[in-house]
Amino acid sequence: MPKGDGRLSHELDPATPGPQDECGVFGVWAPGEEVSKLTYFGLYALQHRGQEAAGMAVSDGSGITVYKDLGLVSQVFDEQTLAPLTGHLAVGHCRYSTTGAPTWENAQPTLMSTSAGVTIALAHNGNLVNTADLSRELAALGHDPGGSTSDSFLASALLTADPDESVWSAAMRTLPKLRGAFCLVFADEQTLYAARDANGVHPLVLGRLDRGWVVASETVALDIVGATFVREVEPGELIAIDEHGLRSGRFANPEPKGCLFEYVYLARPDSTIAGRNVYAARVEIGRQLAQEHPVEADLVIPVPESGTPAAIGYAEASGIPYGQGLIKNTYVGRTFIQPSQAIRERGIRLKLNPLRENIRGKRLVVVDDTIVRGNTQRQVVRLLREAGALEVHVRISAPPVTWPCFYGIDFATKAELIANGLDDEGIRRSIGADSLGYVSLDRLVTATEQPRNRLCRACFDGEYPIELPAANLLGKHLLEGLDKRGQAASAGSPAGSGKSA
Repeated sequence: MPKGDGRLSHELDPATPGPQDECGVFGVWAPGEEVSKLTYFGLYALQHRGQEAAGMAVSDGSGITVYKDLGLVSQVFDEQTLAPLTGHLAVGHCRYSTTGAPTWENAQPTLMSTSAGVTIALAHNGNLVNTADLSRELAALGHDPGGSTSDSFLASALLTADPDESVWSAAMRTLPKLRGAFCLVFADEQTLYAARDANGVHPLVLGRLDRGWVVASETVALDIVGATFVREVEPGELIAIDEHGLRSGRFANPEPKGCLFEYVYLARPDSTIAGRNVYAARVEIGRQLAQEHPVEADLVIPVPESGTPAAIGYAEASGIPYGQGLIKNTYVGRTFIQPSQAIRERGIRLKLNPLRENIRGKRLVVVDDTIVRGNTQRQVVRLLREAGALEVHVRISAPPVTWPCFYGIDFATKAELIANGLDDEGIRRSIGADSLGYVSLDRLVTATEQPRNRLCRACFDGEYPIELPAANLLGKHLLEGLDKRGQAASAGSPAGSGKSA
């Protein structure tokens, strides 16, 4: 059962969250190793990608055992829960929900068996955009979701739909049907599999252990378990790892469109994406920002932690000293204690406190990663002014976010995005800053060292590389709605008629 109904927020202002991370996936095939502990530490390195739930599936060659729950990796697993999870391969997942509610039923890995007795455990990072079509296809086959309303369940059900197929054949049949962004790590009793969508929207990497292989969402997960980076799983590629080694196949032609937001916000700074270190990219974004939006000031400070590399770059390029002005309480996370109204009104003071000696009497450049609704920046500016700052100049290391994401990031809706209703001057006034500057899209792309046409920039320019269905067939809770409509249709049908929605 879930360990609680409280939900972790790693936002500075939990009441008004910004862009939410997606999910982290991890897989290991390593006979003779403690694969459950390797998976635990791999997920620990990927915790920033999802904090709602964590789980792992471990196979000993004859059966697969799954343990999952709501909460952080360190809350879900301990020595006692890991001890019985023994075997030669494992699949792990840490979740932030982008399709389906944050319920125990939607925690991953999913576990599903064919009628022939082959069991598949699956973990998914990303978001499918044709969930309505897939749901209808599975309903016609008589599949019961069993309380799950995630697109990951749909992928699992399709993989296990035909008992006469091998898992490899089922994957080659299923993967071309999935539209959207997906990095899948899945396994049967003997073999570890991994696949990445044809656009390679989000990262998935392959690493080598002395006695096995690892696949993971980011290179930091390879680092923490002592695996050597081999290469990225290519867009449109399916790989399988077993006692015979590694084999690879193509289920789609690659059309790379890597997520630009990974470089700004999602990935850990010590990760590498497409050969580019994320920290170096963020420092370069700060340099570009200083060139585009210079200002006379006494100190450059970040909004910790995601604004730190860009603030360092801004300071380097501008010649303005870099320093700390805000201290983050890293231990404020999941809490079941509801703050009083008086404490709630203090907002981000629960997570940030000003260094008054550094701030008083200074003209500040404050570097943050994004502005979504503007509430956090508004409170930061107020906090700094109350601490004695003479001027507060806000610099943002991403262009204005004006479009929602449908490929694995849970943004606010378009109506909630402050850049949709206000121009830059209106946003500046709204947050109370003395000046406001965003890095341009061109300069941001330059910092990634990737060609513009190989990046998904949809949240900034509205150019969606993967075709989207009608608006009523999109949304985080789409499958809950389809399920309710299906129940209503069944209730309205004559008894015994055999009709289904």
